[in-house]
Amino acid sequence: MATMTAAQRREADRQAFDAYLATCPSRKLLDRISDKWVTLVICALADGPMRFSALSRHLAGVSQKMLTQTLRTLERDGLITRQVTPTVPVRVDYELSPLGASLLVPIRHMKEWAEAHMPEVSAAQLGYDRARDEAGVQA
Repeated sequence: MATMTAAQRREADRQAFDAYLATCPSRKLLDRISDKWVTLVICALADGPMRFSALSRHLAGVSQKMLTQTLRTLERDGLITRQVTPTVPVRVDYELSPLGASLLVPIRHMKEWAEAHMPEVSAAQLGYDRARDEAGVQA
């Protein structure tokens, strides 16, 4: 077996995770970080730590169960940290980890793109639906 140089090892490691492959674990990560609540939680934590109740108020429409599940998943993935302060009542703050902060730029761009291009997407959807209706195509 031939020895690999450091550059060859890095290249082999880089190729080991190919999201186009069905068995690649990065697919699960892509699925997770493209979730709307994950995107919104990451963006909400951009300005610093927040408590659960503040996050819940900030993210209109998120259920307590979904927010809890999202926060646990993000903590498990190392994207956020959970700081418990033993007071009465107990204070729990959530904050982006360095890994989570590195994800902030692309996620923030996606969020801003969606906000900026929603009128165009809505117009395209209406045009598509109208053309299908005129052609008599059912959904």
